[in-house]
Amino acid sequence: MKQIAPFICMIAVLIVIAVVIISMFHYRLRKRLLESGPVDEHTIQFLNRLPGASGEALKWGLILFFGGLGLVVLEFIPYNAEKSSLPFGLEIMFLSAGFLLYYFIMKRK
Repeated sequence: MKQIAPFICMIAVLIVIAVVIISMFHYRLRKRLLESGPVDEHTIQFLNRLPGASGEALKWGLILFFGGLGLVVLEFIPYNAEKSSLPFGLEIMFLSAGFLLYYFIMKRK
């Protein structure tokens, strides 16, 4: 477990950097489209389909909430930390539950 922790931290940092960069480029694209001139129906539909247009905060809020909830549940379950894969499986299950809840909420809209 101690050998994999730095690797997981590096992956997490790279993912956060990638998400920030992608968000900045989507913001710049939206800004340029709106400043380019009159906005028609097709432009509005395109802007609504861009990530971050709707539900982005809900998605990350649900994922972080369920991730934290998984860590809290792990605190109360006894397991062998060096030989067990229970923490990884349980955390992935909670994160996927957050993604599924987000999917069903957005599907209903």
